[in-house]
Amino acid sequence: MICVRTELPQNKIKKVGQDLCALERLLEEFEKCVSQQKERLTHLKELEDSFKRDLEDVHHIMDNIPAHIPRKKGPDNESEAVMTQNEAMDIQPAQLDDVKKSNKTVVREMAFITIPEFESIPQYMKGRATYDQVNAVVQSINTAVTAKYKILRQSLKSLNSNARKLHQRFKNQETKDTKGQYFVVEDDIREFTQLKVDKRFQGILNMLRHCQRIRELRGGGLTRYILL
Repeated sequence: MICVRTELPQNKIKKVGQDLCALERLLEEFEKCVSQQKERLTHLKELEDSFKRDLEDVHHIMDNIPAHIPRKKGPDNESEAVMTQNEAMDIQPAQLDDVKKSNKTVVREMAFITIPEFESIPQYMKGRATYDQVNAVVQSINTAVTAKYKILRQSLKSLNSNARKLHQRFKNQETKDTKGQYFVVEDDIREFTQLKVDKRFQGILNMLRHCQRIRELRGGGLTRYILL
């Protein structure tokens, strides 16, 4: 058996070597690209997880908004939100008088306690009372104040027998020191709300005094809680 040994020309060997080098460079670039994509995928996954956590926090906040916080209703569109200069000029003096009259009928209300204010209350005074419980008392006092002064601002002729008795009681409780002030007594809380006037109620009143929402005025066997 005769073996024939053939050798490739140098130029072909050189060409094969160049092709192998080119393939090696392409493979390195491909591996580098794959590594970069893996890093980006990991980063995107972290962003997705962070977004999910933020979304869960938002849903938790929306589901646990305290009931006493008023929810502002915005205008339906921008045209309702903005009064043009011409519209403002069209308001007649009679309309301004109506606005002034309506302002006189507005009953003052106590502002709700903020979280920083609640946290500033000494622990010995706060006890086991919660933030929501304190503002529930604020809401009840506001309800009583509104109901009381709604009766006081009506004419006696328009009131029924029970409302007339309340009207007279309210007048009897007024003094020179309460002139121009809004106040309630414990009987008003019992009359117009379902809040229990107990030791917890008295404790929360102390907190409201601490936060400068009310002050007490005693006299004639009554304690008047005046809104500040």
